[in-house]
Amino acid sequence: MLCEIAVAGGNNFFLIWAVISLLAFISIMGSSSVLFYYYYWPTQVTYKKWAKKSNPDFPSPEKVRDEIIQMLKGMFVAAFCPAASLWLSNIKMSKAYCGVNEEHGYGYLVGSFFFIWIVSDFWEFFYHRLGHVYDSCWKNHKHHHVFFNPSPFAVIADEPVDQFFRSILLLLFPMIMPIDMDMMFIQYGVFFYVYGVYLHWGYELDYPDAHHPIINTAFQHYCHHAKAILNKPYHCGFFFKIWDQLSGGLYPNDKCFCVKCATKKGLRTPELYKKVKVPDYTCLLKLSFWTDRRTLTGATAKDTNLEVQT
Repeated sequence: MLCEIAVAGGNNFFLIWAVISLLAFISIMGSSSVLFYYYYWPTQVTYKKWAKKSNPDFPSPEKVRDEIIQMLKGMFVAAFCPAASLWLSNIKMSKAYCGVNEEHGYGYLVGSFFFIWIVSDFWEFFYHRLGHVYDSCWKNHKHHHVFFNPSPFAVIADEPVDQFFRSILLLLFPMIMPIDMDMMFIQYGVFFYVYGVYLHWGYELDYPDAHHPIINTAFQHYCHHAKAILNKPYHCGFFFKIWDQLSGGLYPNDKCFCVKCATKKGLRTPELYKKVKVPDYTCLLKLSFWTDRRTLTGATAKDTNLEVQT
């Protein structure tokens, strides 16, 4: 499909970029919106669900609006690299291709999928960690950490520079090796993004739970958003814990505040749930809510991060 888009776009890079951005918008807005509705919308929140929420409080509508604005900025930047790959393939400067063929069969397709998965997971960890150990990188990355109590819209709510480097492999992979663009786009736009939605979901599963030895769960990423600051690079990994295990980036287990540990401490009781205020997010559906002159800054909310203070 993407190669057909490239052919139709010809040498018009901006047209290809626009189409890729539209496909990305459909993918990310669709998956994030569905999960947000079922777990954040006031009519859908129940005690049973809330008892699995990492942060017992809910983000303000203004904070969710900021997430969406930053997400859209990140989306356009993230779409730049695959668009560039397709455009370069048109002028024979990329090894991008589409569809299984005699030269690159199903075995190569599966092998390249796992290669992209592992390399991308390491790159996500490595670049992410830089943002927490170098002051110059933190000055840019810290804007993502204003979403300390993230919703499913926070997955790519990054500053443009961060999002460009996170997505740069979408440009580099087809430059150095033959890559099926449809497979890579689906892998990043669906497989990776859906896992990112899970990590930013704000809720935890019974399994895999926070104490799984191999997989980064939603708790690890919530912990990262809430606790990781400059010189405290807790849980910078994406799929796998091994990178944080090797670099010493795990949050101390004896201080764990996942929902299972919180429940054992009596912090997820029905009595506490009755005190929780679920914001009225219906304002997100009103045009007037989006016309504030500061909306496009993506920094309008005044929510306070209590976790980083403890």
